[in-house]
Amino acid sequence: MAVIRLADVGDARAIAEIYAPYVTEAATSFEASPPDDAEMARRLASTLAYAPWLVCVIDGEVAGYAYASRHHERAAYRWAVDASVYLGARHHRRGIGRGLYTSLFALLRLQGFYSAYAGIALPNPASVGLHEAFGFQPVGVYTAVGFKHGRWHDVGWWQLPLRERTGEPAPPLSIAEARAVDGWDAAIACGSSLIA
Repeated sequence: MAVIRLADVGDARAIAEIYAPYVTEAATSFEASPPDDAEMARRLASTLAYAPWLVCVIDGEVAGYAYASRHHERAAYRWAVDASVYLGARHHRRGIGRGLYTSLFALLRLQGFYSAYAGIALPNPASVGLHEAFGFQPVGVYTAVGFKHGRWHDVGWWQLPLRERTGEPAPPLSIAEARAVDGWDAAIACGSSLIA
């Protein structure tokens, strides 16, 4: 049975192991070397102060994770986040990415965010397909923006509206504030049923 839950620093090693091949074997990530457990724990703690970081656990193993991060630091961007999802090598094509994103976007709406963005190193038809299945729309391409594994790579950007824009928005809730809101537990759990 698959369980989606909020990540904690105890998940850092498993998350680092899932992420490493995306750095070393592909241009999915533009990092040059994979972060170690301590760096991943630091990233988790930093992100969880602001936005969700979720893991999918199957039979006691972290099978994948998804998180949101600040789109940009300046204040007027605070209603926008970047979203990412990564799966363990043995856990593709089981609906884990779909389940994680379903829960992540439900939490982001609960917090009061208005837009999610995804940057995808191209070509990556699987990632493009997942994001477009959620309603992400392409908004542009940074041409030949990153050099990795001996060649230049484009990065496409997609946008997903999370809520209608009306009036002046309230500041998004922190994770601590959102956890006290009715619907938090249901939002986390809503993606679990989509996983095979």
